[in-house]
Amino acid sequence: MKTRAKTANLIKEFFSSSHYAVVGASSVPTKYGNKVLKWYMANNRPVTPINPNEKSIEGLQCAPNLSSLISNLNHNDVSVSIITPPKITKTILEEANELGIKKVWLQPGAEDTECQDYANQAGMDLLSGGPCVLVDGPRL
Repeated sequence: MKTRAKTANLIKEFFSSSHYAVVGASSVPTKYGNKVLKWYMANNRPVTPINPNEKSIEGLQCAPNLSSLISNLNHNDVSVSIITPPKITKTILEEANELGIKKVWLQPGAEDTECQDYANQAGMDLLSGGPCVLVDGPRL
C-alpha cells in the first residue's frame, strides 16, 4: 500500500512531464474520458487524446495509440492518464511498457488487481486505486 507521501511524490513526478496523453479520451462531454482531457486543456498541459475511433476530440487531433504518439516524442517525457475498462487497460499498459513509458495514472475504474500487478512488476510509476486527476490534479 502506498503512503500519502509516496502518492504525492508520484503525482509530482507525473506532472513534471512536458506532454500528456489521455487514453480512452471521448467526444461525449459526460464521459470521464472527455472530462479528464478537458482538465488537461484547462490547465494548459500539452495533451493528446488517444482514441482509435476518432479523428479529433475537443479540437485536438487524436492519436490511435501510444505507439503513434511516441514516434514524435521522448517516452521519458510523457505521462499517460488511462480511462478504459480494465481489460483494455492491461493492453495499454503492455504497450506503454514496450515503449518505455513509466508515468501512468489509472483513473478510477480503469484498474483491477491484474493491471496494478502488471504495472508494478514492469517498474512503472503507477498512480491507481483511488486518486483522480479531476480531484487531485487541482491541488498541484
